Amino acid sequence: MSERSPMWFRPVWFGLLVAVSAAITLIFTCVTPFAAFAVIAAVTMARRDAVTLTVALWLANQAVGFGLLHYPWSGSTVAWGIALGAGAMIATLVAVSAFARLESLPPLAQSAIAFAASFVLYQLALYAAASWLGGTEMFAPGIVSQVLVINAVTLGGLFALRRVVAAGAALLARRGDASLAPIA
Repeated sequence: MSERSPMWFRPVWFGLLVAVSAAITLIFTCVTPFAAFAVIAAVTMARRDAVTLTVALWLANQAVGFGLLHYPWSGSTVAWGIALGAGAMIATLVAVSAFARLESLPPLAQSAIAFAASFVLYQLALYAAASWLGGTEMFAPGIVSQVLVINAVTLGGLFALRRVVAAGAALLARRGDASLAPIA
C-alpha cells in the first residue's frame, strides 16, 4: 500500500489476497482472475512482492483445484497448471512494467492500461498453451468475454477491498497503539 503502512499490514494484505483468490477458485473453478490480481499486486506492492504473491496465488489455485475440487492427476492437467502459473507470471510482470512506464498518467488510466495489457497477454499465453495441449475452443469470443467480466469485476472488488483495509489500518493507527506504529 505505502511505505507508511503499519508493519502488520503487508502480511495481512498478502494473506487476504491469497484467501480471496482461493475463494474465487472454489466459486469459478477454472477461471481464476489472474489479470485482476496482477494489477492489484502491481498497484500495492513492489515488483518482488508482486511476483511472490503471484506464486502464492498460483499455489493456492493449484491446492484448491487438486485438493478440494479433485482435479485429476494427469499429465495434461499438470501441464495446464504450469501454463496457468506461467500466464499469471506474465500478467504480473506486464502489470508491474505498465505501471512503471505510465507514471505520468492518472492512476485510473494506469490501472486500465495495465489491466488490458495483463488480460490480453495472459489470454495469449493460455491460447499458446491450448494450441499445444488442446482446448483452443475455450477461447471463443463469448467465453473470453465472460472471463474478461470476471476479471474486471474482481479487480473492482480488489480495489474496494484495498480501500476498506487501508481505512481500517488508518483507523487503528490513529488510536495510537504502539504495536501499530507506521514503518519508518
